[in-house]
Amino acid sequence: QPRGKDSRASLFHLCALKRATAETVGEDRFGRTLARVTCAGVDANAEQVRRSWAWVFVRYAPKDSPLYVLEREARLDRRGLWADDIPVPSWQWCRAQRR
Repeated sequence: QPRGKDSRASLFHLCALKRATAETVGEDRFGRTLARVTCAGVDANAEQVRRSWAWVFVRYAPKDSPLYVLEREARLDRRGLWADDIPVPSWQWCRAQRR
């Protein structure tokens, strides 16, 4: 996936060899666990969005989530994922690869 390696590297530097916790917040429609991940006290979910290496998945993020503000700022600054002319959400990219 475009920018996937950059996203992975960002998460690695954020969480590698650090104490991590996952607070379960629900399940997706496939039964996979949805969680808020914290690495050494840093909200990894929010930090990845702020760094522009993760999308906010509207289906599961509450309407009042601060993640939307972080994503909007990243889009306006055209950082990370948003540097591409036509950024493709990971769920769309995966669906296209299966076809």
